[in-house]
Amino acid sequence: MNAVSINNAMRDLPNLIKRTIADSEETLIVTDNGSVVIIDKDKWDGIQETLRILKDKQSLKALLQSHKMRDQGKKIKSKSVSEAFYDLQE
Repeated sequence: MNAVSINNAMRDLPNLIKRTIADSEETLIVTDNGSVVIIDKDKWDGIQETLRILKDKQSLKALLQSHKMRDQGKKIKSKSVSEAFYDLQE
């Protein structure tokens, strides 16, 4: 993770954003009052999706069960896209 002071971030914000996106690495902006992180939007969306799955007890249970089965060398019965993403159906 790259770290910059608030003063440097303000002076070079466009390049800081470009570098954060290009490197796909977070940038920490440090101030006297605390710090914030700049992150690529696609990476942020992935983090949010992971958190959503971890909060959904049914999805988390299925994920953990499939990992356990894989670790035991058992074949995992796959589901259709509509079955896997039942909660996103309109």
